[in-house]
Amino acid sequence: MTDDSIPTVRLGDGGPEVGVQGLGCMGMSFAYGPVDADASRATLERALELGVTLYDTADAYGAGDNERFLSPFFTAHRDEVVIATKFALSIPPDDPTKRIIRNDAPYVRQAVEASLRRLGVDVIDLYYMHRRDVNVPVEETVAVMADLVREGKVKHLGLSEVTGEELRAAQAVHPIAAVQSEWSLFSRDIEAGVVPAARELGVALVPYSPLGRGFLTGSFVHADRDLTADDFRRQQPRFTGDNAAANAALLDPVRTVADAHDATLGQIALAWVQQQARVHGLPVVPIPGTRRPARVEENTGATRIVLTEEELAVLEPIAGKVAGDRYADMTFTSAGRE
Repeated sequence: MTDDSIPTVRLGDGGPEVGVQGLGCMGMSFAYGPVDADASRATLERALELGVTLYDTADAYGAGDNERFLSPFFTAHRDEVVIATKFALSIPPDDPTKRIIRNDAPYVRQAVEASLRRLGVDVIDLYYMHRRDVNVPVEETVAVMADLVREGKVKHLGLSEVTGEELRAAQAVHPIAAVQSEWSLFSRDIEAGVVPAARELGVALVPYSPLGRGFLTGSFVHADRDLTADDFRRQQPRFTGDNAAANAALLDPVRTVADAHDATLGQIALAWVQQQARVHGLPVVPIPGTRRPARVEENTGATRIVLTEEELAVLEPIAGKVAGDRYADMTFTSAGRE
């Protein structure tokens, strides 16, 4: 830890204490084009020095490759980090581009054992249901997850992309520490039902893609033109065609606020997400993803930026003007079921 270390917060009632900003690790081995393993390892170490203790992965990221990549770092710093991983996205071996959502008990048990082996640990600190299989009652899935806690394989439970009602049903079975969903200046659908339910139940929010998958940093404008062919953002409606140009124009007020703070676009976007903890009255721990130490330093610097009420008002209308959905298929998100 250093003098620049970020403060800490507890993930929900009885959950683990973590830095107020975590690190999304997916891109270190999956989804965002070419990777640099050495730079990613340096990023992990620098994040820990700055007080980042929540590290987020999933069994679906690179078909387990991300968990395997993170294992040496986790085992070297086991007492300093909170490991979060997920199950529910099954990848057929004959079609690695396809995703099948599974929440059934046999699959949950198979998945946790596989993740434990890949991670090289005895227990997972925070275990998420990655996506909801509407054919399996959420209570049944959480009951199996609760068994994993009793068996000592998992410490705390989380859910990803669930509705407010699904969260309430899950909480009635076993305490939920955190809900992970997309939340940013561009994506605010969870504020209608999920955020109020989490506040009511004492559950933390862990926003993924708080930087709009990099779009809010200004690092790219048009996915087809600016990103490599293997970058999955080329499949997302917001970043292609006419939507991309329209959405790029929405960054102008973010630039205005950034200039006032001598900050970057990304820092203002993150500061906005961090500040939702005060706005909505619940713990909020965003997990921006990066593969560069300098970017971790920039991101954690956002925890020290406080936006004024006037600045929040300037940023307020942005989400309502965004063109395109966050996924081509929204049926497996909470917004698709609310």
